[in-house]
Amino acid sequence: MKNLVIVESPSKSKTIEKYLGKDYLVVSSKGHIRDLAIKGKGGLGIDIENGFIPTYVVSKEKKDVVKDLKKQVKDADKVYLATDPDREGEAISWHLAQELELDVNDNNRVVFNEITKDAVVDAFKKPRTIDMGLVKSQETRRMLDRLIGFKLSKLLQSKIKSKSAGRVQSVALKLIVEREKEIKAFIPVEYWTLDAIFKKDNIKFEATLSKINGKKAVINNEEEAKIAYENTKGEFEITSINKRVRKKAPKLPFITSTLQQEASTKLGFSAKRTMSIAQKLYEGIELSSGLEGLITYMRTDSTRLSNTFVTNAQKKIEEDYGKKYLGKYKIKNEEGTQDAHEAIRPTNLEYTPDSIKEYLNNDQYKLYKFIYYRALASLMASASSNTVAVVLSNNGYDFNANGTQLTFDGYLKVYSDYETSKDVILPELIENEKLTPESITPNQHFTEPPLRYSEARLIKELEEQGIGRPSTYALIIDTIQNRGYASLEKSTETSRTKVFFPSEQGILTTEKLDQFFSSIINVKYTARMESELDEIAVGELDNVEALTEFWEKFVPLLEEANEKMEKIEPEKTGEKCPECGSELVIRVGRFGKFISCSAYPECKYTSNLKKEEKEEPELVGKKCPKCQSELVKRKSRYNTFFHGCSSFPKCNYMETLDGEEIVPKAKRRKKK
Repeated sequence: MKNLVIVESPSKSKTIEKYLGKDYLVVSSKGHIRDLAIKGKGGLGIDIENGFIPTYVVSKEKKDVVKDLKKQVKDADKVYLATDPDREGEAISWHLAQELELDVNDNNRVVFNEITKDAVVDAFKKPRTIDMGLVKSQETRRMLDRLIGFKLSKLLQSKIKSKSAGRVQSVALKLIVEREKEIKAFIPVEYWTLDAIFKKDNIKFEATLSKINGKKAVINNEEEAKIAYENTKGEFEITSINKRVRKKAPKLPFITSTLQQEASTKLGFSAKRTMSIAQKLYEGIELSSGLEGLITYMRTDSTRLSNTFVTNAQKKIEEDYGKKYLGKYKIKNEEGTQDAHEAIRPTNLEYTPDSIKEYLNNDQYKLYKFIYYRALASLMASASSNTVAVVLSNNGYDFNANGTQLTFDGYLKVYSDYETSKDVILPELIENEKLTPESITPNQHFTEPPLRYSEARLIKELEEQGIGRPSTYALIIDTIQNRGYASLEKSTETSRTKVFFPSEQGILTTEKLDQFFSSIINVKYTARMESELDEIAVGELDNVEALTEFWEKFVPLLEEANEKMEKIEPEKTGEKCPECGSELVIRVGRFGKFISCSAYPECKYTSNLKKEEKEEPELVGKKCPKCQSELVKRKSRYNTFFHGCSSFPKCNYMETLDGEEIVPKAKRRKKK
């Protein structure tokens, strides 16, 4: 029979089979075929007493898949395992070898970073054995997640009705909850600025107070602002002009985390959506020439580019834009980076986004274009600007004005859709020249609390703190929301970006974990675990040693929590069950709160919770100065009160309880 090749994805199998030809049959395992058993002591599938020996079982939904694979293996001359080039893929290959009775010492493991004909054919010329270091690392991660997830989830379900906890999930939730508490505790501090407008040669420009008598300008209140205003009347002298050339270097090509962050902020894609689109671009799109993988593997934390790609890209840059647009190849990999494969880049520069647009849906086109030009731009020259920093002084008060003018677009030639360079033109100014401002305006400001986490900001924080792996971020974010611990909502902080708001259950879950498990559910310990998994992968740490150390730390905490964590009883409704006469209580289910019989599971009576009637806003006896509707008393997100127009959102007038108008943040920015 033919050579049998087993991959993970059915769509990927078609692309690879086309490249390998008629002597190869490419089939799919459809992902993982086995997982830890849920039988045995504690339902863990792990024999802890005898050195953390895992017990694996074929997943119920994969039994038919495995049955078919076994038949095909029997008829094959040679079997190749060509799952994804990462720890998860290595583990899938090992599970396949175990279940299909293949020799793990055989050179049957094939790895490629891109699904192109050259890459695939070349990979089959140099198969290797399964990397057991990577397998042990993945296995250790899975066991840690099972131990923490099962034990903590069971505890929280019984004590506080929370649905689950997890090694990384709970730390991500902790970040969201801690940020919310910072915002709630934040007390705004008043400060003022002085902003001047000058004019010369019919060119107006702005300058802002920066120093008073050589020290950083600090104006705390209106009285101090008035003093500064009075002291700056009259002529200003230009005391300093500093001209320089500023270079702006292109960003490095995408890795998983930066792709998720940038796709969120620039394209409005969730992490889950981004990874789903990227998966399809990697596995293959049907073009006029047939199925083609358009990007390299999208789960990577390396910014490395292959020599072939760099050479081809430099040639394209020089031919399309000129030699002056050529930049230098740079690479910056953080400590702990898994450099097994490249950054995310296009597989073939001839497939420009516009040339294959007709074969892509709108989302695929947007993401492919982003990846294509990010990789190309990373090898282009820096953009250059002439900048001018001017100091205008009067009576010991120094005002700063800054101008900038793009002189060479460099990488912005291809990347201007995602980064812009705005010119700020100043007139020709001379040192010691005298100018009188057209106006000087004191402006009141208040310090603002830290921003809530958007998806992009949370992913950036997780990456910087070394929590989890970029390939898991989308799942972590999804889980937090599905468990009802936090929701992504639009906020007054920004009209466009959704941010995380923790739920009451999310806050309670974090508080209880902090109370009893703060030594392991925290940023540092979780990051340390990731480092240990890396050490296991390269053979520098024994996995049983790492698991034993964790377990010995975890068990006493678990025992104490089981004994001391207060059990929250369901809230009573004050009504009796119509079926058995027991108390009715409010429980939290998959779809929110509902009414249930306290005698459950003996009595299975349930009903929907009646929606509380929305409390009517309190009229304050004043008319809105903008539209003459009634003003009402409202509560802000900081739990403070203000007066707002009853016609909101048609009219967004707001004022303090003392009657002073509140200008929305967006309008304050525009005035600046």
